[in-house]
Amino acid sequence: MSWGNWGKQFSIDEMTKQLDRTLEVGITTFDHADIYGDYTTETQFGKAFKQSKIQREDIQLISKCGIQYVGNTRSNKIKHYNYSKEYILWSVEQSLKNLQTDYLDLLLLHRPSPLMHPTEINEAVSRLQSEGKIKNFGVSNFTQSQMDLIETKNAINVNQIEFSLTKNSAMLDGTLDAMTVRGITPMSWSPLGSVFKEKTEQTTRVRAVLKELGEKYNATADQLLLAWVLKHPSNIHPVIGTTNNKRILNAQSALEIDFELEDWFELLGVSEGHKVP
Repeated sequence: MSWGNWGKQFSIDEMTKQLDRTLEVGITTFDHADIYGDYTTETQFGKAFKQSKIQREDIQLISKCGIQYVGNTRSNKIKHYNYSKEYILWSVEQSLKNLQTDYLDLLLLHRPSPLMHPTEINEAVSRLQSEGKIKNFGVSNFTQSQMDLIETKNAINVNQIEFSLTKNSAMLDGTLDAMTVRGITPMSWSPLGSVFKEKTEQTTRVRAVLKELGEKYNATADQLLLAWVLKHPSNIHPVIGTTNNKRILNAQSALEIDFELEDWFELLGVSEGHKVP
């Protein structure tokens, strides 16, 4: 999301270099959505991917559909959601064309719609899977009951949700529990939470403890925040939004950090502002 018009506004050459640098540190999955950059970033990435000469089997491409955004590239009057069979099929075809690929490793429904119907979604997803255009199917920002609805017709492989030390409700409201029981892989967007975005009593407390733990683990604050997410037994896959090469390398190195139990709970406690119940 941050590579194109909604972020760093990389040129095609800059995107190509970013692709190469990311693969060099061992990160091979790229999380897209049709909407990013006002429906332009996938096309830019596709051109960079073609220019890079990277083999398709060496990377994994994720995209999302469903949000109809008010912008410069579509004639939508208001933001809304469309999960009709026809729209899902059309949207995936557009993403494949834009990304210059024959298939997506994972397709996600971007956000839940009160009008979505599992049978109609199943008709689109089943066709895309049978044609080899998507390998896996999932959702994004869906609650437990919304996952239940979709799974009456389609197995869900992934649910991409907001989850971090400072935004951890999915750990407490049954969402992550439900995914663990059903074998659904959680992905977390904004896994660093608000620690670097806001200066509040909460983030001030967290930063103080991160500083102490940084010395103990010889790690940076962003590494520790990712390691905190990775410690959860549901096998969460963080989606890193940074374009900073040092932070990308830090993110990969965070996999090597194994929090001691009390340190993990200390961070949870200071984030919540009270002892763990």
